[in-house]
Amino acid sequence: MYTGTHDNNTTIGWFKGSTIDDTTQSREEKKREKLIALKYLGTDGHEFNWDFIRLALMSVAHTAIIPMQDILGLGSEARMNLPGTTEGNWCWRFVPDMLTEEIKDRLKELTALYGR
Repeated sequence: MYTGTHDNNTTIGWFKGSTIDDTTQSREEKKREKLIALKYLGTDGHEFNWDFIRLALMSVAHTAIIPMQDILGLGSEARMNLPGTTEGNWCWRFVPDMLTEEIKDRLKELTALYGR
């Protein structure tokens, strides 16, 4: 189970974004998909990335992979790659100071809670 890969938008970028033309979906289809995700997760979307992280970690999947961009709650500006393009990819870089004690504690609590 994973919340994303290097080829898709970050969780926050997907949830908040509406202008990236990397889909064949209509605006209405994208809106409906987001509403279904909110309902499925039982959330208002305030911390959508953490809702998705929790979902991944509580999954019965053997392995759960969470991209650092989702852990940090970053948007489309931290996307790694846009398939079919030749420029502007693989520019985002993690800097250790980005990972605060609050984020570390939250991730530690969830991984312990779900036995990861």
